Amino acid sequence: MPSAAERTRTLVQSTASAVLLIPGLDGARQDEMTPRERIAGSDGDLFLLFAADSPAVRTATHAEADDLPAVLEITDVAPVAVPNRIRGRAWVSGWLTTAHELPARPGCVWLRLEIGEASLDDLWGAEPVEPEAFTAARADPLVAHEAELLQHLASSHAEQLGWLCALAGDACGSVPLRAVPLALDRFGLRVRFTGEGQAFDARFEFLSPVRAQEDLHRAMHALFEVAYEAANPE
Repeated sequence: MPSAAERTRTLVQSTASAVLLIPGLDGARQDEMTPRERIAGSDGDLFLLFAADSPAVRTATHAEADDLPAVLEITDVAPVAVPNRIRGRAWVSGWLTTAHELPARPGCVWLRLEIGEASLDDLWGAEPVEPEAFTAARADPLVAHEAELLQHLASSHAEQLGWLCALAGDACGSVPLRAVPLALDRFGLRVRFTGEGQAFDARFEFLSPVRAQEDLHRAMHALFEVAYEAANPE
């Protein structure tokens, strides 16, 4: 399974929504505090792109001589329709300054968030993340394509997803349930089964971790083959 640091790094580098929280700017609009882009640097610091006239940039500029605390809150929502769509949240806190290492963008300013601590509460559970672990971690190789891959599975492979219920043990019972792909990473697929007033998740591991999107087809084919044999015993 991916570590908490890897999952946090993956969320940072995903398209999940994020908002920067700065003490004293509680009255700012959420869209003003949402970075236009975010990049995780090799040293673990985060680089956040804001409009030059945003409250975040003004505050960081005026506080250059002081430590300006800030928290980046990331909310991960499932890209497919499913009950309880929030898959997790991450909080990365530290100190905010203006940054000049990245190429300038017209009308925008890069801010640097030097990480002091981080925490994660997602489908795996709630865990703290040490800054050193976050710096050493790498994002999941499927992160850039996860949303479209899950949407493709949901729209084009409903039957195959249904076979997975046979691998979920007694939880499925004899009542037909709808299988919705909920999360995907290099280690496996998580599915949410719903129906008859119930909902539960099941995790299905690949035979071996995938290294890139090109490996995924083979891994999914193997998983569905095992599920088909379980769902259709001779």
